[in-house]
Amino acid sequence: MSEYVTVVREGPLTILTINRPEASNALNEGAQFAMEAAFDAFAADDNQWVAIVTGAGSKAFCAGHDLKQQAAGGGLVTPPSGFGGLTARKDLNKPVIAAVNGVAMGGGFELALACDIVVASTQAAFALPEVRVGIAALAGGIQTLPQVIGQKHAMGMLLTGRRVSAAEGHSLGFVNEVTEGDVLEAARRWAAEILAASPMSVRATKEAVARGLFTPLDQAMIEQWDYPAMKAMLASEDYVEGPVAFAEKRLPQWKGR
Repeated sequence: MSEYVTVVREGPLTILTINRPEASNALNEGAQFAMEAAFDAFAADDNQWVAIVTGAGSKAFCAGHDLKQQAAGGGLVTPPSGFGGLTARKDLNKPVIAAVNGVAMGGGFELALACDIVVASTQAAFALPEVRVGIAALAGGIQTLPQVIGQKHAMGMLLTGRRVSAAEGHSLGFVNEVTEGDVLEAARRWAAEILAASPMSVRATKEAVARGLFTPLDQAMIEQWDYPAMKAMLASEDYVEGPVAFAEKRLPQWKGR
């Protein structure tokens, strides 16, 4: 789609690769909007059910905003859908997996936090170092990290900008898996497990989790029946196919509708 982002589709799986290895995959203005366009296309394509986002090369997932662009007077340009076209995208019910192949700094870490599952190589490292360069983690890191790992652990990272290894990230709870092998292949394994489930059920579940985070439990359990993805699931062909396949002792044939 762009010199900055490559998009590969493997059946219902979309793989987005940030392609600026010479800049540690930091996002300049062009890369920001290329990522937004790639996620727009993924969201709009009914045949694409799961996405993986990763970085080109072996050193970096994404080093955040291109600070050289800011220093040259270009500012920190972010599309309406947020850093990397994802961090402010609140209506995407399809799951996204981060395959973190190297450093994930600043906005790069926020991009990973915006994903539903984070798979990291043993060489990966994470930080929100904005306070060290006179800015702040304004692409969701300030809000999201405390939700994921708790206030004290989050403050320890946010106020110091310190770097955290993949192993520590797993211990803290924002990394699902650390792998010594090919991180993209590990992400594909997670994607395959999701793709074995009904895409309608997956979307309904993601939507209900996201809305339920900020809703009292009793209220959320009542309101979930009226969520758009939940209503779509309950009215879908997949809702019928799942129990029938179970009764017939065969694998279900999901249609995503």
